[in-house]
Amino acid sequence: MNIKTKLRWGILGAARVNERLLPAIVEASNARLAAIASRRTGAASQTLAQFAPHQQNVHTYDNLEALLDDADVEAVYLPLANHEHAEWVLRAIEHGKHVLCEKPMALTVADIEAIKAAASQHNVNVMEGFMYRFHPQHARVQELISSGTIGEVRSVRASFSFMMRPARLYRLTECIERGGGAMWDIGCYAIHSARMFFDQDPVSVTAMSRYVESGADITTSGIVDFGAGKFAHFDFSFERARRCEYEITGTKGGIKCHTVWQLPGDVPVISWWTEDGRECEERLPADNHFRLEIEHFSNCVLAGNKPSLSLDDAKANCQIIVAALQSAAQGRIIKLSQ
Repeated sequence: MNIKTKLRWGILGAARVNERLLPAIVEASNARLAAIASRRTGAASQTLAQFAPHQQNVHTYDNLEALLDDADVEAVYLPLANHEHAEWVLRAIEHGKHVLCEKPMALTVADIEAIKAAASQHNVNVMEGFMYRFHPQHARVQELISSGTIGEVRSVRASFSFMMRPARLYRLTECIERGGGAMWDIGCYAIHSARMFFDQDPVSVTAMSRYVESGADITTSGIVDFGAGKFAHFDFSFERARRCEYEITGTKGGIKCHTVWQLPGDVPVISWWTEDGRECEERLPADNHFRLEIEHFSNCVLAGNKPSLSLDDAKANCQIIVAALQSAAQGRIIKLSQ
């Protein structure tokens, strides 16, 4: 009996993230790049030539639907504009494709519920593309927590920021309702990374934002209350020096991940300390979380397993994001339903 060893991928859009994702598909041990599509004439061919010039037998389309109609494509990576995600995830599902959707999965909880129902109906895997979660450094952090080194986790602080460059100004041209602003671009990472260290559901959210003329937030800070004195503090901005870190404080000590978004050649550094005077800085092996994400999703499809990042996880993240945006707009604490 022949055992299928590689999943055939199509990329639905010629976005900037392909600089990292397209080579990751090519390098993954259990994936093959089958097609790229863009609505901009010639953009798919140009993207292939730029990031994978030696790849053979890759179809390029100037039409997104054409890729979905391609029987050679089994799974789709979707990096379209934020406000288009839900629509095109659902279209891909209806064509029987498995979908890895760049974050955010959708801009409303209702859309994620619709995606979950459609994925179940068509028996396909769908996962939100939080690539950072597949870097081994976060497993090491979880290992330290599980060992009891820092005691019970009481708070997490996640900070993500960089000075906005002209090439990324498009993130501020759309209003929040259409996926524009810092929250939908980098804030979803801050909230997602903070959430992974709490076992319970959040109770409430409070946030403050600074907005630009389009109605997009350029800076947002806030707190997620998980009850029993446990809090996640998030802070992100397009008008501050680069920061990409989280710090966990427990009853016996703390842990810091110094760079959450690692580039393939970067050496990850985590540090931890305890109240009894121990301090340690760990330098871990470099790795490529984009490739690891592709290999994980491909393996799930090939082996018939569910992705580690579920649609329930996507829904939970979206619920906090929407509540934080509401809190900032209305100037009040938003209670979350239990």
